[in-house]
Amino acid sequence: MQSYPSIDALVHRALQHVDDWEDSWGAFDRHPSLGVAPDRLDDALDEYLERLEGNYPFHHPRYAGQMLKPPHPIAVAAYVAAQRINPNNHALDGGPPTSQMEQEVVTDLADMLGLPAPTLGHLTGGGTVANLEALWVARELHPDRALAVSADAHYTHGRMSDVLNLDVVEVPTDARGRLRLDALQQTLEAEPIGTLVLTAGTTGLGTVDPIADAVSLCDSHEVRVHVDAAYGGFFRLMTLDAAPPLDGFPDEHFEAIQRADSVAIDPHKHGLQPYGCGCILFRDPAVGRFYQHDSPYTYFTSEELHLGEISLECSRAGAAAGALWCTLRALPLAPDDGVGPILAACLRAARTWAEEIERSDALTLLAPPETDIVAYFPTPETPRLSAVEDASRTLFDRAMNDPDAPIARTRDARRSVG
Repeated sequence: MQSYPSIDALVHRALQHVDDWEDSWGAFDRHPSLGVAPDRLDDALDEYLERLEGNYPFHHPRYAGQMLKPPHPIAVAAYVAAQRINPNNHALDGGPPTSQMEQEVVTDLADMLGLPAPTLGHLTGGGTVANLEALWVARELHPDRALAVSADAHYTHGRMSDVLNLDVVEVPTDARGRLRLDALQQTLEAEPIGTLVLTAGTTGLGTVDPIADAVSLCDSHEVRVHVDAAYGGFFRLMTLDAAPPLDGFPDEHFEAIQRADSVAIDPHKHGLQPYGCGCILFRDPAVGRFYQHDSPYTYFTSEELHLGEISLECSRAGAAAGALWCTLRALPLAPDDGVGPILAACLRAARTWAEEIERSDALTLLAPPETDIVAYFPTPETPRLSAVEDASRTLFDRAMNDPDAPIARTRDARRSVG
């Protein structure tokens, strides 16, 4: 029988190993300027820990206000151990082990998504930077063409397009927030589009664009496809043969991610990692030419490719790569083992909650969930949008002010340290 690991035990074991490794290099005296008076140190740490109590209880099942998956204990221990050493995955000599781990986990993620080898990619600080790099490459490939995005795509694409001075064409969506294929057809016929952004799991409703059909349309118009799978990318595991069947799950569209030209995915969501850990992957390794630059004072220890040579970011925490590598060795990317059963539990929970809502008179289900986000609203007394808004505000205010609710307890904690 499997047991849930203790964070304390795992962190203690990890830090003890780092202690022993540091000691193996020989003792030395630390500079006195690094010292802190004991009272000041205690006061600073005490105040810091008290202020942390002002956070919402992201770890607790009673809290469902953010799309947060608490990092797995093995990820926490692995991150802390590497953070203690503080490797930098920009250049190979900045973190030789974690750079190698990053290359391995990038391959793991590409394989999970079905992208062919060799795939060019690296970890990022999150989905925003991953999408920025995808749009930057799109601009470099087609500087005279626009970017097409769905009306319900994440707002990062609009922001990053402004940064990159990219023209953007918005494609309308249906009532579920999915890109409309008829509107896409019209857009591709009327506008000079270089790259289309599709979303595998919107952050608003958790819906999935019709990726399989949209990719075929783009192929016929010689338009590239970038899939923003920052939220839902890990659900591609649920398309494999050993995955359990799930009602309403868009298998064909998750399978079609393998046909994309680039993919953004966030292990700090369903990959059980601490913030920030995103990833960008490109089907064609030749796009690495756009990153080309020279940094002789860092790229000198190896003739092999340094990760900084294929990344817009420079210094990047090697701890993120180490934590993900260790997690995927303990919890492999498989539909029936490791990460797969966790994803299946999330999907089943969403469907169970949706069924309960449908049986309720107090709540109304907006739409059956495709992934693990459930959208609903309080049933209004009259069928008017204003009544829905009023009922939703009333429910929100009651939840915020319930003395036993996690949010109210957090607000009280903030006041006590404020």
